[in-house]
Amino acid sequence: MGPVPTTEHGAETIVRIALRWRDMDMLGHVNQAVYHELLEEGRGALLSSLGAVGRFPFVLARVELDYRREVRHAHGHVDVRTFVERVGTTSITVGQEITLPDGTVAAAGRSVLVAWDARARSARALSDAEREALATGSGAS
Repeated sequence: MGPVPTTEHGAETIVRIALRWRDMDMLGHVNQAVYHELLEEGRGALLSSLGAVGRFPFVLARVELDYRREVRHAHGHVDVRTFVERVGTTSITVGQEITLPDGTVAAAGRSVLVAWDARARSARALSDAEREALATGSGAS
């Protein structure tokens, strides 16, 4: 799996992640905290797929997640689909789905990422190049 150029919304990636024994809880399914690690991998894959322009610092401002099906170690892996839903002035909203090997959506939600100015310690406006890459899925390297 890897980068997919665009969706009807913008850039999109799908990353396959192997499940580990340490991801499981005492009930035998993926611990709820691990879902957020999976989402983080998806967000990282999306931004990395845009090349150098996608390597901007950001802070995570919001995550919402609906758990729909359990994920068990026997599933072996999950696919995390991450796609741009909205590009704002300082933030982007990405949709995310965690799917089982048979295509069943195990969890779905969205995350809001705010572009960050490390020197000013505050949000900053996205550049035109960043906005274009997020909207089209093509970034300059």
